[in-house]
Amino acid sequence: MTHHQHRRRARIAFSDSAAKQMENLTSEAEIHALDRALVVVSVNPDVGEPIPGSAAGPQLREYADEVEHVRLLYWVSALGTVVVVAFIEV
Repeated sequence: MTHHQHRRRARIAFSDSAAKQMENLTSEAEIHALDRALVVVSVNPDVGEPIPGSAAGPQLREYADEVEHVRLLYWVSALGTVVVVAFIEV
């Protein structure tokens, strides 16, 4: 029998602007699409593509789900335990 080690999901946090964007979501379909994208990123924070930029701050990443029409810009904490969502587009 093999032992599979499961990685814990990263905790999701939101910047002030992302939280405000979430408040503006009105349809249940938009909320469901966002929830699905957040689960994907929390399970695998490296799923998004790195966005070129300065090495001085956190490395921004972009995750786009073409099926659900969701785009997230986020960064991951140094230990990979927290994903901070900076921008939401649904």
